[in-house]
Amino acid sequence: MKVKIYHILKILKLGLKNIFLHKLRSFLTILGIVFGVASVIAMLSIGEGASYEAREKIKQLGSNNIIVRSFNPPSSIKTSQDAAAIGLYGLKFDDLEEIKTIPSIKNVVPTWECKEDISSENGQITGRIVATEPSFLKVMNLELIYGRFFTDIELKNSRNFAIIGYSIKKNLFPLENPVGKTIKVRSYYFKVIGVVKEKAVNLTGTSFESEDINFDVYIPFTTGRVYFGKYEIANKRGPVFNWEKNLVEYHRFIINLLDTSKILTVASYVEKILLSNHKSSDYEILIPLQLLQQAEHTKKIFNIVLGSIAAISLIVGGIGIMNIMLATVTERTREIGIRRAIGAKKRDIINQFISESVILSGTGGIIGVLLGVIIPKLVTKFSGMTTIITFWSIILSFTISVAVGITFGIYPARKAAELDPIQALRYE
Repeated sequence: MKVKIYHILKILKLGLKNIFLHKLRSFLTILGIVFGVASVIAMLSIGEGASYEAREKIKQLGSNNIIVRSFNPPSSIKTSQDAAAIGLYGLKFDDLEEIKTIPSIKNVVPTWECKEDISSENGQITGRIVATEPSFLKVMNLELIYGRFFTDIELKNSRNFAIIGYSIKKNLFPLENPVGKTIKVRSYYFKVIGVVKEKAVNLTGTSFESEDINFDVYIPFTTGRVYFGKYEIANKRGPVFNWEKNLVEYHRFIINLLDTSKILTVASYVEKILLSNHKSSDYEILIPLQLLQQAEHTKKIFNIVLGSIAAISLIVGGIGIMNIMLATVTERTREIGIRRAIGAKKRDIINQFISESVILSGTGGIIGVLLGVIIPKLVTKFSGMTTIITFWSIILSFTISVAVGITFGIYPARKAAELDPIQALRYE
């Protein structure tokens, strides 16, 4: 056993010696492997980071939720150049009552929303008022960093309490705990009783608008009805008095289920109810679980594509190693003849050349791993993108680099071993 280890070490030592005889050539040879390994790790880490962000944002909506949102179709608005435009669209009370009767539903949380200017003694900012119920906090996986959410009793009594998003707090109360302070919306005053932890949801690729819940202000649903009614009013482009006014009973239903395995069945029931109650498509349905499954599927495809592109670099690097090893065989033909003449066997020649090939690819793999770990950190630092370096990507890329060295080193090694000793000795 000791003899075998000594023999292997001797082969590696000789291989290193031959490689260091041509430092620049050896370095240029391994560049393909270096860039291949680095690109595999870097691209997979960027892909993993993007996928992680997408999955986390979807999970924030709740994997056991179905979200139905009112949608304003263009045809539902009466337009006028100089006068108000009044329309009716969206989710209704009858929808809510019928949806609540569907089995497997744990809770249905309604919301009514409007964009408003929110002010305090420190300034003013535009945000979204969300009138909802106490269970909204739990079903939407929100966390509080200050204070508390409003209760059922406060909902029943239409208290003018508000829970503000993190960006509202940062802009209106940058240096203080806002709990107990007052904010103003229109001519109404609300007492701040809580602050939601910073959290963003950005559903790119869906029909739902991009949302930043850090600019939300949550108030009891009954309070919203008392202060804001059912009409949403928005300025339109054009003259000062050109505006639109729409009657919307509910902007959103968050349907929370007991069993996620029945989510598609419940969604089909919800769709049937809405189809029977609505003449036009003035609603949208989002199933976060489906989006999560799509994100997982997209991640797999993304990783395969990125891995395939990066693997091409490794193959190119392997071809470079084969090319230089073939040139080395030609250069060392006389040396091979001498070694064979003094008793070296074919397997010794093969082992010698394969060891040199593996040393080249392994060295390139190590440098590539180091570079592949550094690149994602630089991407995160300068672009703000999330990157996640996985252990398996490092092992995979390094293993492939060594395998490439062995694979592309076999042919030159066999060619060297098959040389006729007499002809090799005569080679000039």
